[in-house]
Amino acid sequence: MHRRTFLRTAGTGWTLGACAGLASAHPTATSDGTPPDETPDSQPLGTVSIENVREMVLSPDGTVAYVATVDGFTVVDVADPTEMRVLAREQLLADHADGPLSGIWDLHCDGDRLLVAGPANGGRDSVRGFGYVDVSDPADPEVLAEHEVEFYTHNCVLADGVGYFTGGGIDGSPLVVVDPESGTELARWSVVDVDDRWGELPFGMVNLHDVWVHDDRAYLAYWDAGTWCLDVSDPDEPTLVSRVRGRPLEALLDVANRRRERTEPPGNDHFVTVDETGDLLGIGTESWAAASGSTGPGGIAFYDVSDPAAPRRLGAIDPPPTPDPTRGGVWTTAHNFDLVDGRCYAAWYQGGVTVHDVTDATEPVERFHWRDAGRGKFWTAQLAAPGEFFLGASIGAFGVNTAADSPLESALFAFPDQRPADGAPTTDGTPGQASTPTSETGAGAGVGAGLLGLLGAGAWYRRRSK
Repeated sequence: MHRRTFLRTAGTGWTLGACAGLASAHPTATSDGTPPDETPDSQPLGTVSIENVREMVLSPDGTVAYVATVDGFTVVDVADPTEMRVLAREQLLADHADGPLSGIWDLHCDGDRLLVAGPANGGRDSVRGFGYVDVSDPADPEVLAEHEVEFYTHNCVLADGVGYFTGGGIDGSPLVVVDPESGTELARWSVVDVDDRWGELPFGMVNLHDVWVHDDRAYLAYWDAGTWCLDVSDPDEPTLVSRVRGRPLEALLDVANRRRERTEPPGNDHFVTVDETGDLLGIGTESWAAASGSTGPGGIAFYDVSDPAAPRRLGAIDPPPTPDPTRGGVWTTAHNFDLVDGRCYAAWYQGGVTVHDVTDATEPVERFHWRDAGRGKFWTAQLAAPGEFFLGASIGAFGVNTAADSPLESALFAFPDQRPADGAPTTDGTPGQASTPTSETGAGAGVGAGLLGLLGAGAWYRRRSK
């Protein structure tokens, strides 16, 4: 998956785990409503500004990032995290009478093909559709096909030449399976197919928000209806394997305040993904408190799905603290994340980005946390080069809690992927584990300056495994 490595100058003999001054504890929420402070001792390795950042995905070798940018997508060379650069910007359905395609919040890469879809939400007069793009030359993307559809797409995934879309605006909020080249619809599947009473609940409670496909399994995040697993070995006929989790339908039908229910936990299954083995499932909950102090932001839960017919709950990651957990406050709820190589790389909006060791997913261990609630508001985090760096995508001044003149950056941020040296002692004296940096941009050399000082200018060279 992530095959790229870096050659370092000979004789440096360093590890990120050996850098001094990185470990700190979680902050507590402040009493005056300002974002919680973090230890200001590190800088990102690099950033690149891009307007209207939303979802970001990486090429299989981790050297190129594809970024959904509302009115199109942007291609970025991220091979050197200290000097990331934009390669291309593209629009889709530009010649359509109601084009170009807008409201693009999601895209997905599979090999040298890219699927880009929108708009993410209803209420727009613009065209609804997607583009299927050849990115074998990332600097010169070639649109292979563009199609108009009847639904809007909050999230999509491309797997083995098949597109899977969240069918917004359609009765039952179904999964829609499409041949992306021809535009032929192959199948639909909805929780209403299991029990038509799901259709009695409002869209705000029962909507397909996300889909992830690995091998022959699709995982569907259906908000308050929970997470479901399908067999898609035949994409023409998706079949139910199991309901991973969720409150009983009868309990949801009895909810009196449905508007509040769709905002607060429990429920709100927002994002799903599995690791490279397909055995570990992560489910992210996006939630807020309806009133300050009533509940709080959602976290990430892990499930053993080695037997997808009998999912087993493991551990969870709690969200970072916030002084105001409402939608108008400081957002620290879980958003999108990457589950790979025994680690969870997660974005928490103004809660920053975290890295957790999930080799024992019953007890995730935090290894890294960077947060500057006045600078970064993160949509996703993705591993680019194991042991080298990962990327966070910050959406800038977007959301009901953010003023248009906010200093929040719309950009990609690169952070060190700290890995312990074999047998290296840790802050608690145990062997083979890393320290846990949690930091905010500010004074001090920190990781970024320290790393560059150790390596020197031009000390990082790209190499791709063949």
